[in-house]
Amino acid sequence: MDASFLLAKLITLVLSLAVAYLAFHGYRRSGRTPMLYVSGGFVFIGAGAICEGLIYHVFGTTIASAALVQAVIVSSGMGLVLLSLTK
Repeated sequence: MDASFLLAKLITLVLSLAVAYLAFHGYRRSGRTPMLYVSGGFVFIGAGAICEGLIYHVFGTTIASAALVQAVIVSSGMGLVLLSLTK
């Protein structure tokens, strides 16, 4: 795997987990449930950022099926963030 590609994925993971941590900290301070949804959403988004390559290399699937799994995970995270905005 190309090092620049891996670095970009790791930066995305670290940033999304940082946002998730801050949102969870905000939930603990305020007790507002939407912040918990934001936190969970960014965890899913961060996991989706790295899962495509892992699924492709570890399980030996096709790139299309690995991309489908990634899209489902990231979409779930975005759904949680959207839900938090409507509450």
